[in-house]
Amino acid sequence: MSSAQPFVHESAYVDDGVEIGEGTKVWHFSHILPRTRIGRNVSVGQNVVAGPDVTVGDNCKIQNNVSLYKGVELENGVFCGPSCVFTNVLNPRAEIERKDEFRPTHVRRGATIGANATIVCGHELGEYCMIGAGAVVTKDVPAYALMVGVPARRIGWVSRAGEILDETLTCPRTGERYAEEGGILRPIG
Repeated sequence: MSSAQPFVHESAYVDDGVEIGEGTKVWHFSHILPRTRIGRNVSVGQNVVAGPDVTVGDNCKIQNNVSLYKGVELENGVFCGPSCVFTNVLNPRAEIERKDEFRPTHVRRGATIGANATIVCGHELGEYCMIGAGAVVTKDVPAYALMVGVPARRIGWVSRAGEILDETLTCPRTGERYAEEGGILRPIG
């Protein structure tokens, strides 16, 4: 755990009413909007926009060119790959105000979202799931699911360490074992 003060690059904007945790770094050309809370030891990459009213947990990594719009909540340890996209309304129009139709997106602990993936609003991404680069998520994602394609579909399972699990459901990196029942994966030891 870091006890360092947050670092905000001189080219970044942090609006009033923002909370930034210890050890967090906000890099070049980023903008953190009002009522946004960013946890401890978070890396906010270049050209990131977060808020308003966004929550980012501890130990998250938000890579370059990511926008976290109102309604997005990232739990601890979430990785957002470069240029991944979150939406917040299903049927936007430039000439029709739809701010009262924003839908939340909840990303559970340890999830990974690959570069250029799109997360359509109103869905939950389960803990430690992995969304492949360029995938388009249009429905809820189970914990530990490996999702790819347009629209995204589950092609397998991943461990907490991010390793693809084979038929033994044992993580090749850590030896942690998993069990699947009814389309749900859970660690068993």
